[in-house]
Amino acid sequence: MADSRRKTVNPVIWIIIGVAVGICIKLFIIDFLRISGTSMEPEIHNGSTVFVNKLAYGLVKPGSRIFFVQWSEPKAGDVVIYLHDNKIVIKRCAAVSGTRLDYSADSGYSLHVGASEITLTKEQYELMHTSLFVPDGYILAIGDNYADSIDSRSYGFVSVKNVVGRVIGK
Repeated sequence: MADSRRKTVNPVIWIIIGVAVGICIKLFIIDFLRISGTSMEPEIHNGSTVFVNKLAYGLVKPGSRIFFVQWSEPKAGDVVIYLHDNKIVIKRCAAVSGTRLDYSADSGYSLHVGASEITLTKEQYELMHTSLFVPDGYILAIGDNYADSIDSRSYGFVSVKNVVGRVIGK
């Protein structure tokens, strides 16, 4: 006669499996980030939480700039997260590789990207005005709050390899 007792799995095993799945989801698929700063206002406020799709552009090795596989690049208008000086930064992709950049020094300094006019300080203008196009493999990343954002205008273009996700909700 066959043993009709059913073998049950220890609840601790289910907890370990659940924790492992949760860690994998957070590392590779979706993350929740708390915003510190006002550089993305009025779109994203200081202290708010955003949801980040880490698979938007490819599969990134956690905590690094290395893609296991990359299938897409940011598009103009995407709100992206990227690594800069070993910190996670959130900005809007204002322009992608090959986009023409027009500068003006008439009555203040500005950068024109398509229909958008982005204000610049004199220092930012001096840093950027010789770049007529966004270089291949880079994006122009700008905070929505121009007056309170340290972004590509101050430290240059952002390598697409540094972009680790796209904000999908707040």
